[in-house]
Amino acid sequence: MKYLVLLGDGMADYRLDELGGRSPLEAARKPAMDALASAGEMGMVRTVPQGLAPGSDVANLSVMGYDPQKHYSGRSPLEAVSIGVTLDEADVTYRANTVTLSDDEPYENKIMLDYSADEITSQEGAQLIASVSAALATDAIRFYAGTSYRNLMVMRGGSTACTLTPPHDISGKSIAPYLPAGEGGAHMLELMKKSYDILKNHPVNRARAARGLRRANSLWFWGQGTKPSLPGFYDLYGQSGAVISAVDLLKGIGICAGLEIICVEGATGTVHTNFMGKAKAAVDALLGGKDFVYLHFEAADECGHRGEVENKVLSIEKIDGALSYIMQRLDGANEPYAILLLPDHPTPLSIRTHTAEPVPYVIYRSGAQRQRQARRYSEYEAQKTGIFKESGCALMQTFLQGARTLV
Repeated sequence: MKYLVLLGDGMADYRLDELGGRSPLEAARKPAMDALASAGEMGMVRTVPQGLAPGSDVANLSVMGYDPQKHYSGRSPLEAVSIGVTLDEADVTYRANTVTLSDDEPYENKIMLDYSADEITSQEGAQLIASVSAALATDAIRFYAGTSYRNLMVMRGGSTACTLTPPHDISGKSIAPYLPAGEGGAHMLELMKKSYDILKNHPVNRARAARGLRRANSLWFWGQGTKPSLPGFYDLYGQSGAVISAVDLLKGIGICAGLEIICVEGATGTVHTNFMGKAKAAVDALLGGKDFVYLHFEAADECGHRGEVENKVLSIEKIDGALSYIMQRLDGANEPYAILLLPDHPTPLSIRTHTAEPVPYVIYRSGAQRQRQARRYSEYEAQKTGIFKESGCALMQTFLQGARTLV
C-alpha cells in the first residue's frame, strides 16, 4: 500500500458574497476532490491544539502525526534546518521577512503594505540579506537568506519571550501596536529600524521600483524558536517517505522527521508554482519505492493572505488537476494506494490570516468497497457527516490503518 498526503495549505475558508455565498472550495471546479469525497471517508479534524497559534508550523506538524504540544519549538528553527543552518542549544532563531512598509511616517507609525514585498525573488532577497548582514552581523547575530521573502536571523543567547507578530496578520495596518515588545523587544526594534535605513534605497529596491514593484524596505522579525528535535517518522509509523514542498518550513519538518526532501524545478509556493511537476515527483517517488509522500501546496494560503479571491479558487482547481493526474497514474500502475486530502488550517480571505478552526479531510482507499454518495469536498459538506478527529495524530493513525504504526 502506498500512502499520499495531499495538503492544500490554507484551502479552507468562509462563504463569501463575492463567490455567491460559497466558500472557495465550494466555488472551485474540482472533480477529483469531489470524487474522493463521494467514495471515501470525509469528516473534520482539529489540526491546531487549543492554546497554540494556528500557524502552518503547528498545523503541519499535527497533520504529519506529531503532537505540537510535545514537539513544537518554534517556526524559524524548522526553516533553519531546511537551509542548512547548524544551531547550538544557546541559539534563538527568528524569521526575518523582507517586507514593504510605507515610506513617509516615522518608523513606529508606518503601515504594513506587503508582508512579502510583492513576493520578491530569492535572488533579490539574497542580495538584500547580504547587505544587512554586512552591516549588522556580529559574533552573536547571523543572517541567512531563504526562499523569496522568508529569511532567517540567528541570535546566540536571544530570547523567545519577546512578543513578535507575524507580518501577514497585519496587512494594511499601522505597525505601531505590533512592534516587538517584552524581553529583547527594544533590540529587535533597533535592528528593524537599521535594516530600513540599509534597504530603503538599496540598488535592488531602486530596480524593483523602476519595474513597478514594491520595495523590500525593512526586515520584520517573528516566529522565534530554539533547536528542534523530532522522532523519526519511520520510527513512529514504520513508513519510509518523502516531503515535496516549495517552502523551507515544510522541508525543515521533513528533514527533522528523517524524510527525504524532493525538490521540483519551478516550485514557488505561489499560484504560479509547478503543480504538475510536483504531482509527477510524488508519483515517481511512490512507484520508485517510497511508502509515504507528503505533498504540500502553498498557493491557496498565499492567496488567502493577499486577499486574492479568484486566485484562491484557481489554486484549488490547479491542485485538483494535480490530484487527478496522481490518481490516473497510480490506477494505471495497479498499485494499491490511500490518499489523505486536507488543508492544514483555514486562511479566510475576509481576514487574510490563519484561524484555528477544524478543517475538512477525506481519506480515500483504492479498491475499498464503500457505498458511494454524490457529495462535494468542502468545509460544510464535511461538517454534515458528523465525523470528527480530535487531532492530527489521530487522523494519521486512521490514515495509516493496516500499516505498522507505533504511536
